[in-house]
Amino acid sequence: MPVISAFLIFLILGIVAFIKSAKEPELQLPLGLEIEKYIVPPDNPMTLEKVKLGYLLFFDERLSGDGTVACATCHNPDNAFTDGAAVSTGIGGEQGNRSAPTVINRVFSTLQFWDGRAGSLEEQAKGPLTNPIEHGLKNADEAVARIASIEGYREMFRKVFDRDVNMDDLARAIAAFERTVLSGNSRYDQYAPGNEKVLSDSEERGMRLFTGKGMCAICHSGPNFTDEKFHNIGVGMADSNPDLGRYLVTGVEKDKGAFKTPTLREITKTAPYMHDGSVETLQEVMEFYNKGGEGNPYLSEKIFPLNLSKNEIADLTAFMSTLEGIGWQGIKPPENFPR
Repeated sequence: MPVISAFLIFLILGIVAFIKSAKEPELQLPLGLEIEKYIVPPDNPMTLEKVKLGYLLFFDERLSGDGTVACATCHNPDNAFTDGAAVSTGIGGEQGNRSAPTVINRVFSTLQFWDGRAGSLEEQAKGPLTNPIEHGLKNADEAVARIASIEGYREMFRKVFDRDVNMDDLARAIAAFERTVLSGNSRYDQYAPGNEKVLSDSEERGMRLFTGKGMCAICHSGPNFTDEKFHNIGVGMADSNPDLGRYLVTGVEKDKGAFKTPTLREITKTAPYMHDGSVETLQEVMEFYNKGGEGNPYLSEKIFPLNLSKNEIADLTAFMSTLEGIGWQGIKPPENFPR
């Protein structure tokens, strides 16, 4: 369980995180999230100043080749920390082939990206910086030089890490901020302990379908509604040159076309859906699963026709809105940056 200093209160950023008491300074999370699953690596303890630094870096467009792209470009708080696009646009208008996943609640996982190629938030933070179609920096040295050229950042790095700007600490700061982007205390979380009045009849029926006939909870499990595993559900596999997902990382045949199960928290705000953004609405998502995904040689055994009626699909879709929570909405771009 991560223990933090008594002064570490993230309310300055509108983040729902606070200390339980002065005697037991432990991070408190929104209702429904589990502190035991909150991942903070030993070499990157949380401090208020580090989170502030990461917050600034996350929104700073100077951390890109042409000064137009920040982490927040694709992970915009106005879109629940996605960009609302099927695939993301980086430096020079270049587009990738995958949709930007939300940053919300990524603290509860080790493996990051749709294919799990990064083993931590720190590792994930480095990748886009030197990707030629994302931030477009030539290498880690250029990223460091960009930030080290700014006196205000040099001072902050010395204060936080007691050393000059370097790539590892830059990633540590961004990851520390990302660990404060949370969503919990949804209507579902309030219903679970016994407040049955917070769900409509349709939403309650949808909840029962979610764990029953709809079979959603097989993969969308746990407090963050994801098993953090990789599954082939058939999306894009009919293309002439399909994205092979997890296979590109592991080289394991059964991983072809497999992608990470996304969290369902704030799912109503993160359209379009699937790793390639090819599904526009939640109803279409339900219909896709209802037909048993898209057949291919690597289709997960967990995907099969569900035989749901139109009314049942409507109820399942309605249930998704009960996973809208609080914790991230107060995060806004900085009014100014270090100079």
